[in-house]
Amino acid sequence: MIGAGIVGLTIALRLRQAGVRATLVDPAAVPASASYGNAGHIATEQVEPLASWATIRSAPRRLFAFGGALDVRDVVTFAPWMARFAHAASPAKFAAGRMALGGLLSRALPAWQALVDDIERPDLLHARGHTVLWQSPDVARRQRAAWMATDIGNTRVRDLAASELDAYDDLLSHRPAGGLRFSATGQVADVGEVMQALQASFVAAGGELLRARVATMAIERGRAIAVLEDGQRLGADIVLVAAGVASADLMAAFGPRPPLIAERGYHVQWPQHDWPSDMPPVVFEERSMIVTRFRGGLRAASFVEFARARTPADPRKWAALRRHVAALGLPVCGDGDTWMGARPTLPDYLPAIGRSQAASNLMYAFGHQHLGLTLAPVTSEIIAALVTGQEPPMSLAAFDLQRFHRNHGATHA
Repeated sequence: MIGAGIVGLTIALRLRQAGVRATLVDPAAVPASASYGNAGHIATEQVEPLASWATIRSAPRRLFAFGGALDVRDVVTFAPWMARFAHAASPAKFAAGRMALGGLLSRALPAWQALVDDIERPDLLHARGHTVLWQSPDVARRQRAAWMATDIGNTRVRDLAASELDAYDDLLSHRPAGGLRFSATGQVADVGEVMQALQASFVAAGGELLRARVATMAIERGRAIAVLEDGQRLGADIVLVAAGVASADLMAAFGPRPPLIAERGYHVQWPQHDWPSDMPPVVFEERSMIVTRFRGGLRAASFVEFARARTPADPRKWAALRRHVAALGLPVCGDGDTWMGARPTLPDYLPAIGRSQAASNLMYAFGHQHLGLTLAPVTSEIIAALVTGQEPPMSLAAFDLQRFHRNHGATHA
């Protein structure tokens, strides 16, 4: 297995628990991927793919240049990907994507609960929902109506009572004008702790960690192999690519390069703060920002930045997060710690999960966009079923990489 982010780790652990001899290859001893930097939210409400005409219509007012959270730093590079995005946003494809994503998300929280029970760490998951708040009465009316018309799958939503809004009086500089409370969503207690616990459980179960970087991949006698930077060639009965944004370059050895991009996000985390420990994640929707209380601090996360994976971070994004936090009056101390990372995103905002036709032993699981943390355990259940010869819990046709090659020929990213 190539890649020790949250998706690779959960797959590795699930396979080892199924009795499969497993080696996890990753160069990093400490996770620095999108797995580590996300908001920790188990987002079962995100049933509708972001590839939609609603997203396209709202894009201009969401641009970073006008104070929003959307930034395209390299229009020319991303133009082919955006054309695919627009194609995926057609009503028919959006409806099919919603059905496929809904099937995964309906299993997401139970899969998380099974995972933390299996590693005997139920303290790592809080299935207590999340909150959306608005500062403006006009925005509250408009956005409430939008949420009530949105497919949120198995998630449930209700208006916040006045007494619940009162609870924010001592936490924010201004009382919210309105809000919604979602249930059947959740959060992890601390992203770093989850990653460490999964890794420790994998090793304790007899899994092997190989700290190395895969330079490329190749086919030998019809089977996929991984070639390390030092020239060592690794083969196995199954070779699984779960390397986040690096997966596109690795999979390019077997055919057209998947149209996978680095959709980057930013966070600031304050180790010192006075945010209540029992407060679920809070989305400040007007600011496109989610605030999550972890054991290690209070994290504010935001931004959808289209840039090359190696493009330097934009300090203005961290400055904007700090301004939002200051304007809201969140009880934090100091400047906080900063992070930027790349979400692996495909144009239709569906993951790629399945078995490749290019090599008899090649499988893949990447492209989970904003839902990597949410979908990692259910993805591990699917891959474990495939590896052990069982029927997966759902059809994988919508997640097959061939969906991009059948209709568009050569791919671009």
